[in-house]
Amino acid sequence: MINTNRLSGASGDRIDRTRILRFTFDGTEYTGHPGDTLASALLANGVLGYGPSIYADRPRGVVSAGTEEPNALVRLRAPQQATMLPATTVELVDGLVADSLSGIGRLDASERVPGADTLCDKKYVHADVVVIGAGPAGLAAAAVAARSGARVLVAEERRELGGALLDARAEQIDGAAAADWIKQQGRQLLEAPETRVLTSSTVVGYYDHNYLLIAQRNPDASGIAQRLWHVRAKQVIIATGAHERPIVFADNDRPGIMLAGAVRRYLNRFAVLPGRRAVVFTSSDSAYDTALDLLAAGGEVSALVDARPEPPQVLVDSVRDAGAEVITGSAVVGTHGAQRITGVRVAPIDADGAITGAVRELDCDLLAVGGGWSPVVHLYGQAGGQLRWDDCAAAFVPAEPVTASRQVIGAARGTFDLAGCVAQGQCAGAKAATEAGYRVAAPAAPEVRGAPRPSRPRQLWLVPGETADPADWTTHFVDLQRDATVRDVWRAVGTGMVSVEHVKRYTTISTGADQGKTSGVNAIGVLAEALGQASIGDVGTTTFRPPYTPVTFSLLAGRDRAELSDPVRTTPIHSWHVEHGALFENVGQWKRPWYYPLHGEDMEQAVLRECRAARTGVAMQDASTLGKIEIVGPDAPEFLNRIYTNGFAKLAVGSARYGLQCKADGMVFDDGVSLRLAEDRYLMTTTTGNAAAVLDWLEEWLQTEWPDLAVHCTSVTEQWSTVAVVGPDSRDVIARLAPDLDVSAAAFPFMAHRETTLASGIPARICRISFSGELAFEVNVASWFGLALWEQVYAAGADYGITPYGTETMHVLRAEKGFPIVGQDTDGTVTPDDLGMGWAIAKHKDFIGKRSFARPDTARTNRKQLVGLLPLDPDEVLPEGAALVEPPVQLNPPVPMLGHVTSSYRSAVLDRGFALALIESGRARIGEVVHAPLGERTVPARVTKPVFYDEEGNRRDGR
Repeated sequence: MINTNRLSGASGDRIDRTRILRFTFDGTEYTGHPGDTLASALLANGVLGYGPSIYADRPRGVVSAGTEEPNALVRLRAPQQATMLPATTVELVDGLVADSLSGIGRLDASERVPGADTLCDKKYVHADVVVIGAGPAGLAAAAVAARSGARVLVAEERRELGGALLDARAEQIDGAAAADWIKQQGRQLLEAPETRVLTSSTVVGYYDHNYLLIAQRNPDASGIAQRLWHVRAKQVIIATGAHERPIVFADNDRPGIMLAGAVRRYLNRFAVLPGRRAVVFTSSDSAYDTALDLLAAGGEVSALVDARPEPPQVLVDSVRDAGAEVITGSAVVGTHGAQRITGVRVAPIDADGAITGAVRELDCDLLAVGGGWSPVVHLYGQAGGQLRWDDCAAAFVPAEPVTASRQVIGAARGTFDLAGCVAQGQCAGAKAATEAGYRVAAPAAPEVRGAPRPSRPRQLWLVPGETADPADWTTHFVDLQRDATVRDVWRAVGTGMVSVEHVKRYTTISTGADQGKTSGVNAIGVLAEALGQASIGDVGTTTFRPPYTPVTFSLLAGRDRAELSDPVRTTPIHSWHVEHGALFENVGQWKRPWYYPLHGEDMEQAVLRECRAARTGVAMQDASTLGKIEIVGPDAPEFLNRIYTNGFAKLAVGSARYGLQCKADGMVFDDGVSLRLAEDRYLMTTTTGNAAAVLDWLEEWLQTEWPDLAVHCTSVTEQWSTVAVVGPDSRDVIARLAPDLDVSAAAFPFMAHRETTLASGIPARICRISFSGELAFEVNVASWFGLALWEQVYAAGADYGITPYGTETMHVLRAEKGFPIVGQDTDGTVTPDDLGMGWAIAKHKDFIGKRSFARPDTARTNRKQLVGLLPLDPDEVLPEGAALVEPPVQLNPPVPMLGHVTSSYRSAVLDRGFALALIESGRARIGEVVHAPLGERTVPARVTKPVFYDEEGNRRDGR
C-alpha cells in the first residue's frame, strides 16, 4: 500500500525517504521509512484503528506519539517476539511483523518465529552526573556538566536528542534555529571524553542512593536487542518533560481523537497528516501551534475550540489569520462516528464547566485535544519525592525540586517556557558537576526567540454530559486502557471511598500498562468533583512505583538464562585443577575439586590416598570458595558478640576464633572462623554454600534491629584466594614458602594469624586453622595471586610428596574428628547443644537465639543429638540419609524412626566404614546398637562418640 497520509516534500521531518522498509500489521503488508515508528508508519498508510477496547469492545485508535500511549498496543512477532508494546515506541525495521491487541498480552511459544529470540544484556556503570531526558532543559544541563570533565551519562527515551524542540517551527536559541541548537549541544556531548549518551533508553527505576535502572532498546552491539544499565550516580538531574493530558467528554474514545501535541509530532517529525479535516479542542496555549501546523501542512481545521473564555488574543488572531475559526469559552461535548470519528458536538460552557448554550455540529475526521500538561514526575516520586498542586501550571509539581544530590528541571518541574527550561538546565548542570567535585560555572542564559511564555491554562478535566446525572456518563472515558468511566468513579465514591488509592483499585484506573500517564490527573480531577473538593490538590496523588514503563522479564534476566540462570563460579586456581584431572562437585554455584584420581583409581581409592597424605605427610586444598565477609566499624566487636553464640568482643588482634550463628529460634544457621584484623576490623568466614545468606542475615539485623551500630559488612569472597596446607609436614612447607615467618608452635600458636611476605614477594595472611585435626595452615593472598600461590605451595612440598585433595577427602577428615558441616549434619532443627557444642554457648552475654534455649522444647533430653556410628561389619559403609531404628526391626510399617545418617565414609586411618548421625537421645545411647533398614536387609551399627580420631587433639600442633 502507498503512504496515503504521508506529506510530500515536508521540511524538517526525521525520516529517511531514500529507503523503503516493508512491514506487516494484522496480516497486511505496508511500507514505511527509517525513522518511523510503527504508529507513524501505520498512520502514513491510513491505518488509525488498533484492537477493540478490553472490556467495552469499542474501536480504539492511536492517541499519543510516545510512552504514554493507552490504546495502540501490539504484539511483535518478528524480528523479535514481544507483547503489550505501544506502537508509538516501536521503531520500524524491515521485516517487522506485528498484530494489534485488545489490551491483553499474548505470547504463544507455538507461534515463535525462527530467529525471534531476543538477546538481552546488562551493564554496571558509575557516573558523576546522570541527566534523564534530552529535551531543551536536559541538553543544556548535560552540556554544562560535560564541560567540567565529570563523568556524565545522558539517557533519552527517544532515538534522537531534542525532546519537544524537534517539533519546533520558529523557535531560536542563541541565534540558532532549534534544530541547529540541538545539533550543537549533541556535538558537544559526543566530543566530551567522559560523557556517554544513551538514546532509545528509558530510565525505568529510580531507587535509593541514586541507583538507576535504564532500559536501552537496540543498543549498538551485534545481536543485542536490549540492555539494562545499572547506574550509580553521584548527582541526578531529572529533565523528563511533560505528558499532554486529554479531556474527558462523551464518546472521547473514538479512533481519530488524538492528543494535540502528538498530532504536531506526527506532522513535524514523521511528515504524517493524521486527518484531512480537523477540530482542535484545548484548554491551554500549546494546541494553537498544532492548528497552525495542520493548516501549514495543507490540512483543514474546521475550528479551534478553546475552553477559556478569553485566551491570548495574539494566539486567536494567528489561527484566524491562517484561515480557521476560533470558538472560545466552549467545549466538545460529544462525538460521532463508528470506526473513526466523523464529527463533534460543540457547546459553550460556564466557569463551572456546565453547558450553557446550544450545541453545534462540526464535521471532522481528526480531533486534536490538548488538556494541559502533566510534568513527568514518576521517577521523582519513585525516589521518594513529594508533590504539590500548582494552580498556575494546573499540574502536580515537585514540592522540593532540588536536594543535595537530585534536581528536577524544565517541564518536569512545571516550567513550560523554553527560555526558563534552558536557563534551569544550565544552572542545574553547573550545580550537579560542582557537587560531584568538578567545579564549573553556569554560562549566561542564551537569548530565546519565537517561544513566548505560555499563559495560564484552564483546569478542565471533565465536560459534563448532556444528561445531568453522572451515573449516566458511561462513555465519558477516564482511562481508555481500562475502559473506566466517570460513572465508575462516582460509583466508587458512592460506596464510601474517599482515598484516591482506594478509588484507583476499585475502578482499576491507572493500573494498565501505561500506569495512568494520560488518565491519572484527570481521574483525580473527576474524583475531586465527585467528592466536592475545591481543589484537585486536596485529593492527592497515587504512588509512583517502578518500572516507569513495562519491561520484559528477559531484559531483567539479561544473559542469566538457560545454563547461565545459575552462573558457574570458579576459583583462580580452577585451570590447574582441570589440567591435573580433578573431578568437580557443585557447592552452591562453585565448582570445587571433588577428588584427583590417578590413572586407574576409582573414587574410593583416590580419596583414601588423599586422606593418608593429610594424616601422614602433607596435603593441600583450594579453600578459596569459603565465604569471607569483612566486618568493619567501631561497633564491630559488639555486633559479632550479638551474632555469634560465643564471645568475640575480647578476641585479641592477631587471633582467630571458631563461632556458631543461630537463627532466632535457636537453631544452628552457620559456622566459621573469624579473624580479628584490628580493633575495629574482623574477617568472618562462612560455609561456601551459605555465604550470601549469611551476609543477608547480617545486613537484616544491622538495618532493621540495630541501626544504631556503626558497622559495615562487605563480601570479599572473590577478593581472596586461600590454600590450606595440612599434615604433619605442613610446617616445613610453610617455612619454605614464607621464610621470614617464625612458624614454630610457640611463635605461631593455633588460632592465630600473621601478615607476611612470601619468598616470591607476594603479600600474604597465614592462619593456623585446622578443619582436619592435623597441623594445618591456611595461606590467603589477593585473588590474582591465587594460581601463583598454589603452584608455589606445590613446588615447596614436592619432595615431601605433597598431595592435592578435594572436598570428599575434606569431609572424611573432618568427620573423623567429629566436626559437623552445617547443612549436612544439621537440618534447621538442630541446636548447638544437639551437636555437642554447648561449650560454644556463652552464658554471660545475649545473642540471637539465646532466649529460645529457655524453651522446654530445646531442653528436652530426647532431642536428636549428633553421635558417631560404627557398623558392626567394618567393611560396611552406610548410605547417607539412611533411617535408623531400634532393634528388633519391626516387620510391619510404620516403624518408629530414631534418626538418620548425616555423613558416612570409609576411613583410611580407621581402616573401616564410619558415620555421623542425628539420633533421638543420642548421647544416652552410646554403646547401643541401632539398625539401618536398607531394602531387604538391615545393617546394625554401634552408637559411639562423634570423635573417632585423636580425641585429645594432640596432632593439632604437630610434631
